[in-house]
Amino acid sequence: MPFDPSKPPVIFGEALFDCFSDGTQVLGGAPFNVAWHLAAFGAEPVFVSSVGGDALGDRIERAMANRGMSKLGLQRNSFHGTGTVQVTLSEGEPSYDIVADRAYDHIDAAALPSLPSGGLLYHGSLALRGEDSTAALRALREQTDAAVFVDVNLRDPWWDAQRVQAMIDGATWAKLNADELLLLAPDGATVEERARLLLERYGLQLVIATQGSKGAFALAADGALCRVMPQANVQVVDAVGAGDGFASVLILSLLRGWPLQQGLDRAQAFASAMVGQRGATVDDAKFYAAFVRAWSL
Repeated sequence: MPFDPSKPPVIFGEALFDCFSDGTQVLGGAPFNVAWHLAAFGAEPVFVSSVGGDALGDRIERAMANRGMSKLGLQRNSFHGTGTVQVTLSEGEPSYDIVADRAYDHIDAAALPSLPSGGLLYHGSLALRGEDSTAALRALREQTDAAVFVDVNLRDPWWDAQRVQAMIDGATWAKLNADELLLLAPDGATVEERARLLLERYGLQLVIATQGSKGAFALAADGALCRVMPQANVQVVDAVGAGDGFASVLILSLLRGWPLQQGLDRAQAFASAMVGQRGATVDDAKFYAAFVRAWSL
């Protein structure tokens, strides 16, 4: 089915709290972050996940209500707690201790809402460590017949090559970083060649590779190659969620039909603003207002 950008994007995967050493708890999880940003930009995403029947789950539900996000796809689980991650920062770069067997590992295929077909479906890889959530995503792919945007977030020990390959198979777009490209397409001599190998192997329309301080590039199936670099004077508080901010604007670009280079430039600008924030989500609507005005959303 052809991709219909007028349909609300469906965002599947984990919602959790990033817990910092100073006691700060920031709502996050890559898919939740993407859905949060898209909602702030007016894209009206449907977020599909599961949170615990606990106080943290209540906080997520309230936060979604305050943001005006649809709770159509949010499940509550009485047997498994809301996800948490212990985040340790070293010179601004995060490392993660991801708690196992959380509610988002048990998204229930039988409880999925009825969703329109032909739109965009985003998902990552962490929630697919659980068999229940893997089955739910499979059912969601079949139900929606959507164009799939895969955000490859490989977090040891919660991934294996076979599962990730199955995840990318049938996708339309894939985003990953240079280290993940090396793991998934090791035969390429350069990062661009690895992206080309991945694109050809899975019949993707677009591969987007982030390279930290070296910026990012996007390689399209027609051979088009676009690049973007961060500004030199970016102030970094922490890099948690920067890639999710980047992905959210890329998705917005696909929904709005922006040219590829423009989409990359805007994604980089937003990611650069995100690293100046603590954590991966921002409550202040003013933070988004400048981007909304500049992009005429």
